[in-house]
Amino acid sequence: MGSPYTITRRAGLIGAGALSLSLTGGLRASERVLGEVDRVATVTSGHSLTLSSGLNVRLAGVVAPGRVEAFGHQARDGLRALLQGAQVRLSYGGDPRDRYDRALAHVHTLTPDGGEDMWVQEAMVRLGLARVYTWPDEQIDADALYKAEGLARDQAQGLWTDPAYAVRGPEPNALAQYVDSLQLVEGIVTSTADVRGRAYLNFGADYRTDFTVAVAKKHRKRFKVEDPVSLEGAQVRVRGWVELINGPMIWASHPARIEVLS
Repeated sequence: MGSPYTITRRAGLIGAGALSLSLTGGLRASERVLGEVDRVATVTSGHSLTLSSGLNVRLAGVVAPGRVEAFGHQARDGLRALLQGAQVRLSYGGDPRDRYDRALAHVHTLTPDGGEDMWVQEAMVRLGLARVYTWPDEQIDADALYKAEGLARDQAQGLWTDPAYAVRGPEPNALAQYVDSLQLVEGIVTSTADVRGRAYLNFGADYRTDFTVAVAKKHRKRFKVEDPVSLEGAQVRVRGWVELINGPMIWASHPARIEVLS
C-alpha cells in the first residue's frame, strides 16, 4: 500500500495544501557543533534514520508517532520521502549521543555545493508528521518549531487530523484516560504554589483531584526568565507524560515544555 504523501525535498503536498520545505532555520551554525556529513541509507521511523556509515541518528527536539501508533507509518514514509538517499549534515546543540548511542542531532539537507538547504525537524513538524518535544539542556530553536507546529495544527496537517493527537483540556476525569502517554494539555492556571522549592501549577480548585503541572526543585534553576509560580492566571499549553499523582499530573523539566499563550 503506497504512502498518501507526495513529498520532495523542496516541497510537500498533503491533501490539498502545499507547503514549502526549503527551511533553513534552527540554531545558527555558530551555535551548533557541526558534525558528520553523509548520505541517508535508511529511515526506520518518523524521527530515526541511519547514515551510509552505519551511524544511527535520532532527530533532536521532536517526536514522531511510533510504528504501532496512529500515524506511525505515515510519519516514517514522510521522513523517507524527504531524506532517502539525501546528503545531510548533522550538528549538535547538546549531548551528541543518547543512551542508545544514537546521534542526537539537528539534521540539514545539503545543496550540491554543500550549503544547508532544509532543516529536517522543522519540515517534519510543519507537515504534521512530528510534534515538538525538547529535552533539558538541548539547544534547539523551540520557538521556530512551535510556530511550525501551530501552523500544522491550524491547517489540520498530518497527525493533527487524528483525535489521538488532539490538544486536551485540563478536565481531570478525561485526562485520567491518558495516563502513561505523551499529551499536550491547554488551560488556565488557576493557582500556583511553592512547596519546599517544588513549583505547582494548578488547573482547578482542588489540587488533590484536578490537573497539575509540577516543576521539581532541581529543575527550577532552568526557569531563569519566568518562574513557574508567576504563571497564575496565564493560559498555557504544556506537554509531557501524564501521571496519576492525586489527580493527573505532568512534570515539566525545563521551560520549553510550557508554552505561555496569554
